[in-house]
Amino acid sequence: MIAIVDYGVGNLFSLTASLQKLGAPSVVTDDPETLAAADRIILPGVGAFGDAMKKLKQSGLDETVWALANTGKPLLGICLGMQLLFEVGTENGREPGLGLLPGEIRPLREILPPGYKIPHMGWNALTKHGESRLLQNVRQGAHVYFVHSYYAAAKERDVTATAEYGAPVTATVERGCVFGCQFHPEKSGPVGLAILKAFNETEAIL
Repeated sequence: MIAIVDYGVGNLFSLTASLQKLGAPSVVTDDPETLAAADRIILPGVGAFGDAMKKLKQSGLDETVWALANTGKPLLGICLGMQLLFEVGTENGREPGLGLLPGEIRPLREILPPGYKIPHMGWNALTKHGESRLLQNVRQGAHVYFVHSYYAAAKERDVTATAEYGAPVTATVERGCVFGCQFHPEKSGPVGLAILKAFNETEAIL
């Protein structure tokens, strides 16, 4: 069972529909006991880093997600959900994230050449780096769908794929059983389904 964290940020229909298409049982929940009982957790999200962290903290779900990830339970952050996995966001000053991955969330404008539109919106090819359980069934150069204005300045060892948008942009990260996709796998067709399938088959690291 996959538990999708419901903290009032984002439309979850596409994600639940994709998991249903895979035959992967899922539940949308804000209940800590349901999250603890799940085999895997997905942290979705759209919008602003600070607002999302505020909602997680108000519900206590920040502590729940952090604690469960530290037990080795597989956790996948998607889009803003991936960004929340990091130590710091910089959208409105420096704001603490969940701290499950080292690094900061920074404005795309800092790394993009003149003329590139923000938000970064559309289909881009993945350049895979090293081994990745999440991308094991994804070919080099496969296209996925992005919508974002900020990027993860992550440690190189945690970055398993980048996308070229005027500069290399972190696309996926992986450390232990903590995974992240800056793009939307639920909106990325067969490639996205292959990623969600791989996550659904990921075992905990105890």
